[in-house]
Amino acid sequence: MKGDPAAMTTYIAQKLLATIPVMLLVSAGVFLLLHLIPGDPVAAMLGENATPEQYAALKHELGLDLPLPEQYARWLGRVVTGDLGRSIRSGQPIGTALKNAVAPTAELTVLALLFAIVVGLPAGIIAAVRPGSLPDVMLNLFALLGVSMPTFWSGILLIFLFSLGLGWLPPSGYAGLTEAPVDSLRYMALPMIALGSTVAAVVMRQTRASMVEVLSNDYVRTAWSKGLAEQSVILRHALWNALIPVITVVGLTGGLLLGGAVITETIFAIPGMGRVIVSAIFERDFPTVQAGALLIAMTVIMMNLVVDVLYAYVDPRVRY
Repeated sequence: MKGDPAAMTTYIAQKLLATIPVMLLVSAGVFLLLHLIPGDPVAAMLGENATPEQYAALKHELGLDLPLPEQYARWLGRVVTGDLGRSIRSGQPIGTALKNAVAPTAELTVLALLFAIVVGLPAGIIAAVRPGSLPDVMLNLFALLGVSMPTFWSGILLIFLFSLGLGWLPPSGYAGLTEAPVDSLRYMALPMIALGSTVAAVVMRQTRASMVEVLSNDYVRTAWSKGLAEQSVILRHALWNALIPVITVVGLTGGLLLGGAVITETIFAIPGMGRVIVSAIFERDFPTVQAGALLIAMTVIMMNLVVDVLYAYVDPRVRY
C-alpha cells in the first residue's frame, strides 16, 4: 500500500473531490451567519447624518440590496476567481490585507503544533511505559493543567514571568521569519507556548491512552519475550500502531489552534489573521470577516485531508 504511488494518487484525488461539497456548505454557512449579525454596515459607513438617497446608493453599490441567494452567488463567483472583494471600511482589496496577515498566523500555528508534538508525544510515551509511576502522575497533572488553563490566561502569565519578571523574551511584537529569523523566533516563543500548551496536553493524554492499550496486546508481549531491546519494542512495535488516534487528535486540534490564534495574536500584538478578523467584526466589515473566516475554514478542511492521507500511510489496514 505504501509503495503504490498510483493508488495513493487516486486516494488523494477522491478525498479532494469529497471536500468540494464540504467547502460549499462551509462557504454558505459563513455567508449566512454573518448576515444574521445585528448591525448595518451601510449605516456604520455613512454615519447618522446620511440622507436616504446616499444610503440607498451605497447599498446598491455594495450589492446589499439584492436577495441573499443572488448576493451569495455573486460573492462565491468572485471568490472562486480569487477576488475576495474590497473592505467596506478602507476600500482596499481584502486579498492584500489577508495576504500580509497569513504569514504571522501560519508561523504561529506551525510552531505551536510542532511544540505540541515535540512535548506531548514523548511525554505520553514516558507516561505509558511506566503507568502509575511518579513521572506518569506528574505528567498527567501537567496535562490536566494544560487542558484546563485558557489561552489568554496562560499568555498573560507567560508575559509576567518571562518578559516582565525575568526579562528573557519580548512581551509582544512580530518580526518576519525571512527578514529576521532570530528575532522572529524570540517574538514567537511565548505565543507558541501559550497556544501550543493545550494541544500538547491533549496529545500527551491521547498518546498515553493509546500506548497503554497497544502495550497490552499479544504481539507486544511476544516482542518482549523474544528479548528485543526496549527502544525497539516501544518505538517500532508499539508506537507505530498507536499513532492513528494521535494523528486524529492532531488533525482535529488544527481548528483549535487557528481559533486560539485569534486570542493569542490579540494578547501578543501579532499582526495576523486573528487581529484582522477581530477588527473587521468591530467595524462591521462583513466582506473581510467573510473572507477571513472562509480562509480559516478551508485551511481546517485541508488539514483534515492531510490527516486522511497520513492514515493510509501509517496504517496498512486502510484501503484505497
